[in-house]
Amino acid sequence: MKATKTQLINQRLSALRELCPDLEAAAVISVEGLMIASALPETLEDNLMAAMTAAMLALGERIAMELNRGQLSQVTIKGEAGYVLLMAIDDGAVLTALAANEAKLGLIFLDMREAVSDLRRIL
Repeated sequence: MKATKTQLINQRLSALRELCPDLEAAAVISVEGLMIASALPETLEDNLMAAMTAAMLALGERIAMELNRGQLSQVTIKGEAGYVLLMAIDDGAVLTALAANEAKLGLIFLDMREAVSDLRRIL
């Protein structure tokens, strides 16, 4: 039996989390703020993460455009408890990840870029 798109996306998100132990959550979210697929802990609400991602993405795109930085490719937010990382998949979706404070961001960005490449083929 052939896997559905959602199953393939979920498999890829699970693989990303296995590769990056410092990732606490990963999700594919539409630019409209709808959850497509996720690998989130039970303590995180899907709808809240999706809505916040859409808001961050819209603001990031506006900042990049207004300041002549070109098309947005990623957004990074650092808080006391860790990072929120957004990486564009295509015009309609974004990969959002939550990383621990001690995370090695270079390695996470590398693994996220590989995941985005795979997710583009799936979507």
